[in-house]
Amino acid sequence: MIVFKNVRQVIAAATVCALPQVQAQTLSVDVELPRLSVAEYHKPYVAVWVAKENNQIAAHLAVLYDVEMSGGKGEKWLKDMRQWWRRGGRNLDFPMDGVTGATKGPGTHNLTFASQLSDLAAGNYRLMVEAAREVGGRELIEIPFTWPAKNAVSERVSGSEELGSVALSIEP
Repeated sequence: MIVFKNVRQVIAAATVCALPQVQAQTLSVDVELPRLSVAEYHKPYVAVWVAKENNQIAAHLAVLYDVEMSGGKGEKWLKDMRQWWRRGGRNLDFPMDGVTGATKGPGTHNLTFASQLSDLAAGNYRLMVEAAREVGGRELIEIPFTWPAKNAVSERVSGSEELGSVALSIEP
């Protein structure tokens, strides 16, 4: 049993109970990095972000690059992810807590986001995934979606060079 000591506590408790319950949605991205048969293989740098309809970045979700290089030298090649870099990557300070991480090798990698999207306004967006590899190519995949989702969403797009399939799942 909760005992309130004054009227302010009662009003505060009533206000909290009357607020609409906001349920956090989870956006999950599976990114496949293919095994390439090349003489000199380097793990790709990968940027994952949410773009507004006007192409501005609504949220930076993940930036995977060589964080281990001494003196921040791994940041030198971030600009090879051209779309992400031009849209807003160049304005960031690295490393970014909760966003940046180490490059990944071949395979399928799951990235899940909830808190990063808590301030995302309702509307139409595009999930953007860009990969660039030293002595390799670059590739950009986009998947349109509506936020918040009324029902579960599952979309998959296949890449052709630096990215395999990219899958987007949203759980309301």
